[in-house]
Amino acid sequence: MENLAPLLVAATLIVSAFALSLNLPAKDALARNGQERERTGWRLIFEENFERPIGGEAAPWIRTPPGRADPFDDDGDYFHATGGADFTRQLDSFDTYRQTFRFGKDGWLTAELSARDPEKVGKPKNPPSLTNVAINGEPAALLSEPDHHGGIIIRPTHPLPTQYRIEYSLVGLDFGGSRNGQWAYSGRVNGYAENGAKTRHPWAFGPSNEIAKPYADWFGVKNTNGFYFLAIVDYPDPFPRNNVFIHTHRKVAIDAYTMAEKPSFQLCAPSGNHVTQDNTVNALFFSPGGMVESEPVSASECGTTYGDARAAPPVVSAAQLTPEVLPGERYRFAIERDRTGYTLEIQGNFRFSGKATYRFRRAFLQDGHPIWHYNQTREEYDGAYDRSFTYKGPFGLLEIPHSWPKDSAYPDFFIIGDPHTNYYEGTAAIADIRLYERD
Repeated sequence: MENLAPLLVAATLIVSAFALSLNLPAKDALARNGQERERTGWRLIFEENFERPIGGEAAPWIRTPPGRADPFDDDGDYFHATGGADFTRQLDSFDTYRQTFRFGKDGWLTAELSARDPEKVGKPKNPPSLTNVAINGEPAALLSEPDHHGGIIIRPTHPLPTQYRIEYSLVGLDFGGSRNGQWAYSGRVNGYAENGAKTRHPWAFGPSNEIAKPYADWFGVKNTNGFYFLAIVDYPDPFPRNNVFIHTHRKVAIDAYTMAEKPSFQLCAPSGNHVTQDNTVNALFFSPGGMVESEPVSASECGTTYGDARAAPPVVSAAQLTPEVLPGERYRFAIERDRTGYTLEIQGNFRFSGKATYRFRRAFLQDGHPIWHYNQTREEYDGAYDRSFTYKGPFGLLEIPHSWPKDSAYPDFFIIGDPHTNYYEGTAAIADIRLYERD
C-alpha cells in the first residue's frame, strides 16, 4: 500500500459496516486473542482492537481559546516575550477548535484532535479525524491529518500504572519519507500536499523577523515531517499544541523525524552510520537540557548518543522503516516502565537489518543524564536536578524559578500521533493497542 488516501473515501462506509459482525479468518482472531497477547511478567488490563465503532463522528468541535498552562503553551509568556504585540496579532488571526472523545472499554482511551479556523467562519478547516477502517480484512483505526495545522493523538484517559507495558501495531503510514526512492509521490512531497504555503506560523523557537510578516512568509515546514509512534509525556490532559510545547514535556519517545534535505541525524546500520532522516526510527530518552528543548539521549545498536555532545550528531537513529511492506507486514512499538527505568521496543522489517526486534533500556538515573521528569510521585525525587531560567526576550523578561522542583510529581501518559499544530501532515493506521500491568 503506497498510501492511505483510498481509505479516506471508504471510511464512512466502513464505520457502518462495523456495526455488523466481522467474519475474520480464524487464525487472525486467534493471533489477536491468543498467544500473541501473552507477555511474560505482565497482566493485560485493557485492549482496543477497533472491532467496535470509535464514535468520533458524533463528537462536537468546540472553539477553544489558546492555553496558558505554562510559558510554552499556545498563548504562553515565552512567545509574548519573544514576539510582543506582533505575536498577539498573529495568534488572534485564527481560531482553534478542539474535539475530544473517549472510546474503548470503560472509555480507557481518549482521542484529542485540534484544527484551525483561519478565516474565523465558525468551523475548523480541513480537520483531522479518527475513524474505523478495515485493512486486509482486519479492523484498524485511521488517523488522518490533511492539514499540518491540525493535530491528532490517542492517549489514555487516566494516568498509566506505576509499572506498565503499552504496545500497538502500525499497519499503515504516510507521514513523510520517501516511497520507492522518491520523495514526491501521489501529489505530495515528504507527505505534504504540494500546492500552497505551509509554515510554522505563529510559533517560532526563538526571536525571528517572521513575527511581523504575513503567513506565507514564515518558515516553511515541508522539508520536515514525522510521527510519534509512541511517547510518554509528563503533563495531564495531553492534547495537540505548538511544537515548542511538546519539546519541553517528553520523558521518552519512539518517533520519526523525516528531512528531505540537509539531514543532520545518522542511522546506525551494519555497514556503518549513514547520514539520513528518511523513514528512520528514533529511540529517545530525554534528559534536562535548555529552557525550550530537553536533551535527546538516543539509543541504537551502535551505542548511546548524547544530544549535548557537540562533536557527535544530535541523534543516531535505531532503524529505518520500509513503509512499502505495509500493510502486508506490521510494525510493533512498545514502551515499558519498571521499578527503575524505561525500555523502548521496536519490532518489524527494517532496511539493512531485515526482520528484527530492538529493545533499549535506560535507568531513571544513569550516567549523569536523568530521564526528564521521571518521577510519578513526590517520593521518587529529591529535587537534585531542578534549575531556574531567565530569558531576556526582545519584548519582555521571562523567569522560570523551577524546572523540576522538589516535591513535584509527573504521572505518565502515552501519546500516539501528531501533537503539533504547526508541523506534520499525513495518515497512519494502527491496530491492537494493549496496556499491561506488572504481575
